[in-house]
Amino acid sequence: MQFSHKCCIYSILINEFFTVDPLLNKETVKRVEKAIKAFDNKLGIICLEQTARTANDAATALGCSVGAIVKSLLFRVEDKFILCLVSGDKRCSLNKLKSIFNSKDISMAHPDDVKKVTGYTIGGVSPVGHLNQLKIFIDNNLERFTKVFAAAGHPNCVFKIDFNKLTQLTNGEKKDITE
Repeated sequence: MQFSHKCCIYSILINEFFTVDPLLNKETVKRVEKAIKAFDNKLGIICLEQTARTANDAATALGCSVGAIVKSLLFRVEDKFILCLVSGDKRCSLNKLKSIFNSKDISMAHPDDVKKVTGYTIGGVSPVGHLNQLKIFIDNNLERFTKVFAAAGHPNCVFKIDFNKLTQLTNGEKKDITE
């Protein structure tokens, strides 16, 4: 009887010190973690108690400038999709995208398309680990920050990364795409 009591206490202590956030077990979060760890093993997922669904929510939860939050926005360009990584305090410019692509047929992707193309739901779209390969543009305004925070596959998960490493990780092209 005493032995089982000790095992129970050890189990409680182990769980108390080694609790894994259940969000880390979500397939979408694991996909992001795999991508960032393959790039740099020191990168990791941060699970937040509050939602990071919007740039303002994320900045509040992290105690950082809203501009340091990376918004991952999917656009439909005629019959294909592009991902724009935009500073949280800026708006992506459709006119600038139309000029870059020399096309008038550009719009925000429908939420169903976001899920189908990236594998993530809006509010948790990561710059990496997509189901389909995407052309990625990175807002020049993000260069203002040494470290930025990007969604990690769930509205309560993010990862912190150096701006230059984000550019390398995503193979993104730096562009002036905001208003």
